[in-house]
Amino acid sequence: MTFVQLQYIIAIDTYRHFAVAAKHCFVSQPTLSMQVQKAEDELGVKIFDRSKQPVIPTELGAELIEQARKIIAEKEILEEMVIHKKGIIAGELKIGIIPTLAPYLLPLFVQNFTEKYPQVKLVVNELTTDNIVAKLRDGRIDMGILVTPLQETGIKEYPLFYEELMAYVSRKNAAYKKTYMLPQDIDPNKLWLLEEGHCFRSQIVNLCELKKASREASHFDYEAGSIETLRRMVDMNDGITILPELATMGLTAKQLSLIRYFKRPAPMREVSIVVHRDFVKKKLIDILAEEILFSVPDKVKQNKSRYVVGINSN
Repeated sequence: MTFVQLQYIIAIDTYRHFAVAAKHCFVSQPTLSMQVQKAEDELGVKIFDRSKQPVIPTELGAELIEQARKIIAEKEILEEMVIHKKGIIAGELKIGIIPTLAPYLLPLFVQNFTEKYPQVKLVVNELTTDNIVAKLRDGRIDMGILVTPLQETGIKEYPLFYEELMAYVSRKNAAYKKTYMLPQDIDPNKLWLLEEGHCFRSQIVNLCELKKASREASHFDYEAGSIETLRRMVDMNDGITILPELATMGLTAKQLSLIRYFKRPAPMREVSIVVHRDFVKKKLIDILAEEILFSVPDKVKQNKSRYVVGINSN
């Protein structure tokens, strides 16, 4: 059995479809199918139940695939050891990043990183927290950049920095007259939120201690898919939303006049790199962490973790 065959088997388990697995392995489907069939013939067992759609492993196949993942991980460790012993910084880093961080953090470091490390390829996808954790577990990405703490078994968290959370208030809103905000100053019926599935939504729910705020009196119930949409809804309508600090960096003077800070200790969100406990590309992740920290504004670097808002819903 070869490493290539093991990689094809892992790809089929990951994508649960022969054609999709072949595409991600950059081979034709007949080539991938033939190699997997040869591995099954050599072992004398069926690894996949091809009668099911999507394809699923057999009971024994699932055990073999788990071992295959360990073998490939150990192979990657050996390769990384040799590369870095030679002083070479190269390879591919597959990254998942949450949508409330991506548009504000990625532009700060990606260009400098790729210029400084031209032999490193960054493959970045915007994903929700749940999808990042799932893809880390099955090896489809190497690391995530998201908000913690997660308290997920098998997932390691490495905090990078803390973002202050701020209120963004319409001039029509009563809270606009406030110098410093308290969470209880926010009218739940005037609060614009992200849609379900975003960890930033649950942070705001926790910060404002929202339960099931009634919207029965409202003629328009809307939940946005991005922070920029929330901000524009406040700009154009009455209401209030919460912005993380990096999302305020590009605001105009007029927009900054709508920012209201919370009383100290200011609420923060903890931004971390997360990896699976069996991760192998430690050196690449370390240098990426260094570049991210170098790129963020000094104010953000100086934030402390005295009041980190949880991301689990009440």
